[in-house]
Amino acid sequence: MKEEILINLNDPRQLEKMYRNNRMSFKRAFSTLYPEVKGNTLADFWNVRLNYETEEISWGTRRELFLVIIASLLAGAIAKLPAFFQLNEEYFYSRNIGFVIFPVLSAYFAWKNKLSFDKIVFIAATTLFGLIFINSLPDVKTSDTLILSCIHLLLFLWSILGFAFIGEFRNNVEKRLGFLKYNGDLVVMTTLIVIAGAILSGVTIGLFSLIGFNIEEFYFKNIVIFLLPTAPILGTYLTQTNPQLVGKVSPVIAKIFSPLVLVMLVVYLVAMVYSGKDPYNDREFLMIFNALLIGVMAIIFFSVAETSKSTKSVTEIWILLLLSVVTVVVNSIALSAIVFRISEWGLTPNRAAVLGGNILILINLLLVIVQLFRGLSSKTNANGVGKTIAAYLPVYFIWTIIVTFIFPFIFGFK
Repeated sequence: MKEEILINLNDPRQLEKMYRNNRMSFKRAFSTLYPEVKGNTLADFWNVRLNYETEEISWGTRRELFLVIIASLLAGAIAKLPAFFQLNEEYFYSRNIGFVIFPVLSAYFAWKNKLSFDKIVFIAATTLFGLIFINSLPDVKTSDTLILSCIHLLLFLWSILGFAFIGEFRNNVEKRLGFLKYNGDLVVMTTLIVIAGAILSGVTIGLFSLIGFNIEEFYFKNIVIFLLPTAPILGTYLTQTNPQLVGKVSPVIAKIFSPLVLVMLVVYLVAMVYSGKDPYNDREFLMIFNALLIGVMAIIFFSVAETSKSTKSVTEIWILLLLSVVTVVVNSIALSAIVFRISEWGLTPNRAAVLGGNILILINLLLVIVQLFRGLSSKTNANGVGKTIAAYLPVYFIWTIIVTFIFPFIFGFK
């Protein structure tokens, strides 16, 4: 996109066409390019146009708003299917919770990005395949492969959403980092919506209780379950039509949390040594340790995505570098622990999944560290970090496919 903007910098008609075809991608690319072309009259005009701030909330076109309302109603209806058809709630939600939200969001971005028919068919076919597969697995309560498939299916559906957002298979760094940024913005916006909804629910239940009506059970089963899936849909719609809502909040969160997480990790590792706890013999502790690792990786991804469009300071690069190094230490401990447990008690589906995931994360972290070192040595804005993360994302997608669809057969559905 940057190259296209640069080539057509003096062609107002072509710039307008590119902007209308993909506004978010155009804005991200132009923001990255603008420091190089600052002073050009048309470039200065586009900079003002793209960064003009208004206090008013845009609700998009009537057609888009109508589609969002329909999508919200559809997601709510899917969430209520167990009540409509007397289905087993534990069975339904454990296997199909991802299909409440992800297909609807994928459809929204497929429509918004005007994807071709063959890409829409690909999204629909892969989603349908996942739906049929997960509901065809034997209903064995103690099956580790079933649990792993249900968990990794969420990542599989998230990857399909990413394809709908990006719209292509090739490594488009700007769009892939834009997808990560969208996820960070969505978390912020959805959290605010949920908090507001929780306050409204508390007030509503309280008011009805004052007049003698105890509506807690009815309210939760019929209102909360139906409306809760609409939060990420509304959050997506607001972040796409009003990027200024969280456009300044998310980078601040990334800059604040990166050093805080770094300090927390260092203190935690020291405290772990003194506590006597270790992930080698404590299975629950190892699970928490790996959850911590995934959370820190998400913080690193989020920080890189948020700052990819601006020049990073040396301090920011150092913080990301130190955070990545400490995370490698955490990963190495978790990896050695799972290797120890495999050597002592044999290979199980859970251990194989954790082992593979830890190896992939370790490789990714080492690649990120290399790019951060290069960023420090060359005193650049370390754009290579974003490229590395963007190029590595399909590796995680392939791993989710293996765990979700192949592990049950490798381990005999155990």
